[in-house]
Amino acid sequence: MQSLTTFETSAVWLVLLISVLGIGYAFWLRSQIMIQDKGTDRMQEVWGFIKAGANAYLSQQFRTIVILIGVLTFVLAASVLIVPPTQEAIERFGSEQAATTAVAIGRAVAFLMGSIFSYTVGFVGMNVAVEGNVRVAAASRVGYNPAMQTAYKSGTVTGMLTVGLGLLGGTLIFMVFGIAAPDALLGFGFGGSLIALFMRVGGGIYTKAADVGADLVGKVEAGLEEDDPRNAAVIADLVGDNVGDCAGMAADVFESFEVTIVSALILGLVLGDVSRGGLGDGLYDMRFVIFPLILRGIGVIASVLGNFVVKTDEKKRNAMAAMNKGFYLAAAIAIIGFAITTLLYMKDPNTGALDWRPFWATVAGIGLAIALDKLTEYFTSHHKAPVKEVSDSSTSGSATNILSGLALGMESSVWAVVVIALSIFTSVIIYANEPAATQFTAILYGVALTGIGMLTLTGNTISMDSFGPISDNANGIGEMAGLEESARRVMDDLDATGNTTKAVTKGIAIGSAVIAAVALFGSYLTDVGKVQASLGLAKLETINVATPSVFIGLLIGGAVPFLFSSLTIRAVSRAAGEIVEEVRRQFKIPGLMEGKVLPDYARAVSISTTAAQKELVSLGLIAVLVPVLVGFALGVEALGGFLAGIILTGQLMAVFQSNAGGAWDNAKKFIEDGNLGGKHSEAHKASVVGDTVGDPLKDTAGPALNPMIKVINLVSLIIAPLIVSLRLPGEPMGWGMVVTLLLALVVLSWAIQKSKSSIDHQNV
Repeated sequence: MQSLTTFETSAVWLVLLISVLGIGYAFWLRSQIMIQDKGTDRMQEVWGFIKAGANAYLSQQFRTIVILIGVLTFVLAASVLIVPPTQEAIERFGSEQAATTAVAIGRAVAFLMGSIFSYTVGFVGMNVAVEGNVRVAAASRVGYNPAMQTAYKSGTVTGMLTVGLGLLGGTLIFMVFGIAAPDALLGFGFGGSLIALFMRVGGGIYTKAADVGADLVGKVEAGLEEDDPRNAAVIADLVGDNVGDCAGMAADVFESFEVTIVSALILGLVLGDVSRGGLGDGLYDMRFVIFPLILRGIGVIASVLGNFVVKTDEKKRNAMAAMNKGFYLAAAIAIIGFAITTLLYMKDPNTGALDWRPFWATVAGIGLAIALDKLTEYFTSHHKAPVKEVSDSSTSGSATNILSGLALGMESSVWAVVVIALSIFTSVIIYANEPAATQFTAILYGVALTGIGMLTLTGNTISMDSFGPISDNANGIGEMAGLEESARRVMDDLDATGNTTKAVTKGIAIGSAVIAAVALFGSYLTDVGKVQASLGLAKLETINVATPSVFIGLLIGGAVPFLFSSLTIRAVSRAAGEIVEEVRRQFKIPGLMEGKVLPDYARAVSISTTAAQKELVSLGLIAVLVPVLVGFALGVEALGGFLAGIILTGQLMAVFQSNAGGAWDNAKKFIEDGNLGGKHSEAHKASVVGDTVGDPLKDTAGPALNPMIKVINLVSLIIAPLIVSLRLPGEPMGWGMVVTLLLALVVLSWAIQKSKSSIDHQNV
């Protein structure tokens, strides 16, 4: 921080303080939730099953991935020994030797910090959600507003922890490394993304294996209600809501929050270097680096203030309107804060003119979040025409229900691409008058700011997302504990609202993943160009798709999301089959269907846990090894084409699967509300089948693509300097590299085969 002005230094310290206050606010809210009533003994008994299952799952997950985290920590530290530290690092630490040591330690520590922070967000958020669900059920006996506020505040703990820890990590790294921060920030982003991938994949497989199995046997075959206590998979289903929707979503958005700040700081540093003097002359305009940090701090404050107005009354009983009020108030506060910061700080040092372009790029991000919010709501809400069309199709059977949902998902992905493309094009328009020498970097910097703007209100977004599974669990506890009708009506309404908020926030999560990936793609081109220039090579400024190796990379990149989706869906299908057999077996236990004995809930929990853990390492290896193989086999330009293919098909597949699954879910709920024959009608049975098809799409395969895209982009960004240094143009590939690539190919083949293999029945 030695080159910062007094204002900039004060601003960075203030941002650090805001991050700590955000974390403190999260734990204060948690203390307020913990003192609330937990209800009857039966409610607490059911809740105890859920709590034990959720904690056991995440503890086992941590044991599964900790070895891989340890290995990658060492690899990241050792990577700096192959490629010399950047000129910025040498400038920051005084010599090449000092820079090498600092970057090796910093990258490894930052990776661990990102991993631990991401896991903490997921673990604490899940625990607060579990603590909150029984308290929501108890509060529903008092009134609608107390129950709604308890659910929302429980989710807010996760939201504020997400923004607080994300901002704390990024700010601390910048304070220590200064202009060399990108060297360590890559490790920070990679750690968060990798843990998010594990959380999303493991949690998604767990929750949907239990959900699909419970519905197919409990609802379709036995005609039971949603959370009937006689269904052995009910507890596993409720546990899954927490480990999938709470822990998984929190880690997912946390790493998007990290990655957008990483890309903004990398691109801001390059833009600041070029804007003042020449590239590599040691002079920097730090406005482009400090501005994103200030924006993040403003977003934390705006989220806190917006959460204070989320309340309703017993007459209105409109939880969605209350949450939207808080979201829009926070957005307005954030925009005002951005404008004030621009007026005070974003002055061109040469001309004194205010530079409003970063402000407009950030505001475009908030607009993108709102647009995706409305678009997702249109395609997934049971109040809108698309879902009603899917509901109507259920009257003619399961096949037409599934066909209608598939068509809806495909169409929705098109409009989501259009919205995201328009937001990127907004950055092109904003920086249209930028000098040719810096225009490319400036446009990509604008895209990174769009991502920061989109995730400005992460605190509110996570609050709304966690509201869904918390309310769902509360409703399940109410059903199993036999609460009175008035309380059940409150929980039914909150549960229905939660289905919409979950779908909406998935749309924002997918959009943020794509914007973050595009910004990382820009960082990739920038970093590759810098390394090539330092070695006296021609800089990579454009990627020619007509080049055969690049086109091959594009094809492979486009195929990876399909492989990833295939493996995760297959994992859910296998595990759901196990759950189906287990629930059928237990239905034959004497006295169970009469309610005289309880089912063995732990058996279903064990099946789901085993299925989820089995996939973690293999899918993680796929995400890490594929870009390594493409990059070293085909070169950096082909790896760029590979990234373009990943971003495009990953976005299309993620939106298609998420919205199709959300539509099938809400079509089922629309019928269950008494429409088209209501529960137990032929239309209802068809809609349940559609919902079970959509479950692994919307809660496993689709969401898992978000962190996968960013993990692969970050791995590519980390290995790009190695590829440039080791694969010089015109030189043949050495035997050492050939052997390494063959070994990586063997490991990749093993990972794919392991993921496709069946569960070991003997060890379940």
